[in-house]
Amino acid sequence: MIKKTLQPQQSNQIVAKKRKIAIVSALTTVVVVGAMALDTKVVVNGSTDDLRQQAFSPDNYANIHYAEVKSYILDNAVDANTLLKALRADKKAAGQKYGISGGIGPVIPVSFEGTIATGKSGIFNVNIPGFPDNQTVRIQTGPAINGTDLRDATGEITFGEFTNQIEYQDVGAALNRTMKADILEDLDRSKLTGTSVEISGVFRLINDKNWLITPVRMNLK
Repeated sequence: MIKKTLQPQQSNQIVAKKRKIAIVSALTTVVVVGAMALDTKVVVNGSTDDLRQQAFSPDNYANIHYAEVKSYILDNAVDANTLLKALRADKKAAGQKYGISGGIGPVIPVSFEGTIATGKSGIFNVNIPGFPDNQTVRIQTGPAINGTDLRDATGEITFGEFTNQIEYQDVGAALNRTMKADILEDLDRSKLTGTSVEISGVFRLINDKNWLITPVRMNLK
């Protein structure tokens, strides 16, 4: 077996080549790590971005957006007597003027003062001065709050935001729960009948002679 002996110059060339490879490898690592650092986003616990990293939570969504929904209803609520007059004149035009199109009927924010009458299962009739006997106005006070009127009140919460119909429906229920915690938590339903009340809320216009209000403000007097 013949053993090949490297000349000093050849040996230096091999060492230099290995050193060059090592330097290139180290620089590549630095570039990759730097790129990763630039592409990394710091997410604060509990922030909106943090919520996106977790499984979808309708209650978190509702907690974030409820204030906007409530403000919209309070800012856009039409006086009940004004609305009734407009509905009697032209139901479709009144719905378009005062409401947000949604599903089987427009969702309309409304405000009024009246006296709470009889109730059943947390739904109470309200007698409003100036309203005819054939006009029914009811309010939801819980424990169960039904419907998606709060979700649909602004027209800004749309199905396209969500992965599927279940998430979209769950957000409606979560907004109802948030509203309950906001204004109905300490409500004594056994003492409501006969009480004067000031209400701002929203309802879906299906039967113009029967309004079912989901409140966002309910001041008992």
